[in-house]
Amino acid sequence: MADIHQGGCHCGRVRFQVRAELGPKTRLLDCNCSICRKKGFVHWIVDPADFQLLQGEDALVSYRFNTGAAEHKFCGSCGIHAFYTPRSHPDKVDVNLRCIEGIELAALNILPFDGQNWETARAGLD
Repeated sequence: MADIHQGGCHCGRVRFQVRAELGPKTRLLDCNCSICRKKGFVHWIVDPADFQLLQGEDALVSYRFNTGAAEHKFCGSCGIHAFYTPRSHPDKVDVNLRCIEGIELAALNILPFDGQNWETARAGLD
């Protein structure tokens, strides 16, 4: 049975929940690309049906760069990047594990992803 995980931005304007199992077999990624490294984003890619934005749609700001395929969203008030639509999985939601409440990152199996060499690394995800 899937668990419900609550999360949000720093100021609390953006709140969401994820209904999915988060355990040792969950694929979690730490990307070293230019934007993820600077944001400190730890990736948990989930199905849109498992993600629910509870509040703050009006607070979200969108940012696109390079190919424009990824839509990075962040709170326009505090600047926290809690989730986005990833280039690698445009039909999914990529949640920042650092924005999920009550979890210990050290207890999870977070794998490195070489986003600096995105095309080659992406081919290894499937």
